[in-house]
Amino acid sequence: KEPERLSEEKAAVLEQTQELAFTNYKTFIQTAECSREIFKQFSKTEQRLDSLVEKLPEFSRLCQEFSKASSDINTHRRLNSLTLTRNAQLLEILELPQLMDTCIRNGHYEEALELAAYVRRLAKKHGHISIIASIVGDVEVTWLAMLHHLLSQLHSDLQLPKCLQVVGYLRRMELFTEPELRLKFLQARDSWFQTILAAIPKDDANHHLSKTIELTRIHLFNIVTQYRAIFSDEDPILLSPRDHNVNQIMIFYSWLTEKISQFLSTLEHDLSRGVGTSLDSIIGQCMYFGLSFSRVGADFRGVMAPVFVRTVSSNFEQSIKKSTKKFGQDIETFTLAKLQGNILRNTPTSTQHSKQDQPPQSLLEFYPLADYCNGITTAFNELRLCAPVAVADSSTHILQESLTSVARSIMAFYRQEQQAFLPAEKEAFSRLCRCFALELLPYMQRCLHLLFSPLTVAQQIGVSLQQLQK
Repeated sequence: KEPERLSEEKAAVLEQTQELAFTNYKTFIQTAECSREIFKQFSKTEQRLDSLVEKLPEFSRLCQEFSKASSDINTHRRLNSLTLTRNAQLLEILELPQLMDTCIRNGHYEEALELAAYVRRLAKKHGHISIIASIVGDVEVTWLAMLHHLLSQLHSDLQLPKCLQVVGYLRRMELFTEPELRLKFLQARDSWFQTILAAIPKDDANHHLSKTIELTRIHLFNIVTQYRAIFSDEDPILLSPRDHNVNQIMIFYSWLTEKISQFLSTLEHDLSRGVGTSLDSIIGQCMYFGLSFSRVGADFRGVMAPVFVRTVSSNFEQSIKKSTKKFGQDIETFTLAKLQGNILRNTPTSTQHSKQDQPPQSLLEFYPLADYCNGITTAFNELRLCAPVAVADSSTHILQESLTSVARSIMAFYRQEQQAFLPAEKEAFSRLCRCFALELLPYMQRCLHLLFSPLTVAQQIGVSLQQLQK
């Protein structure tokens, strides 16, 4: 029975199914169509998903690029905002070169040094930044301009406080070592000093020499005072290793020796041009000048003495030679025929009736001898203004040579004219010779003794008066 029952149930179910299918066939058709449509949609979706999967890496890359660009924009925006908020500070940094130039032009060197130190610190921290490097370069150019400006001040008339200030700035700039700074100071001050000397008119040797002595004494002493106040040799500044072999004391004294040598050259040159009767005044000024430098250990009076000795001796020699030459010319045109012996007899001829320091009156009869005596007396008077004992020997030899030359000229005159001498002319020539030998020569000797006392000469050379007379 069971199989039958199952068959019946099967048939019933089948019938129900058929009836259900018949009843809902439209639904089944719609379901099939929906399924087909869904399948199509899923196929399209699958295709689109495949396309999406293919495009996702590119999209991811573009998103990353966008993110980076956005980040850069945000960074720039933040920097721009920061720049805007710190605009005043940035402007101050950008204006550092201009500010430093203004400080230098207005003489505010202290502020300029502080700005330069700040720029150096800025360069150490941010030297890799191009704008900072550009600012540092501009400041360095201005830094060198400040150096030239300070050095140019040393080329002008500065008082000690200003010199101390300028050299202090140069030291803080640290562009020169200590020996180099000393040399720069001396070179700059010497340049100004030479400008002062060059401005002295050279037409009048006496005026030029007097002004040179005065200005050299004043300004050279000021420079020496400034140098010794600025550069102390007793307490030297710590030297760098490369400066240990530099003798800084010799820098100053070598320069000072050169200046003294230049002064001596000028002195000798102007003296050779002639200063007239002002020689004793010139000597006094020079001796005072040399003595004043003893305070700095540079008393140079000893090296000036030979210059004056040579000048005095040369001037005396020129005057004597001029008188000797004049006598030679006069004796050639001299004639004994016009002489009148009675004129002489009415005139006292003996030296005992005249002062010993006055020329013999008997010379008036013979104008070549009188003119010669006047020339020699003039030379003695010029020598008397400044008669150093050192020229006593040379002056004596010069006078001896002159008198010898005069005697030779008289002898030449005699040899030339003796054949035509009349008795009166022979007598006149004899008087001429006696006047020369017995009047003129002793007078010359007395003049020499008045200029150079034998006792003084003997004491100077360390012999007795008797030995000197021998």
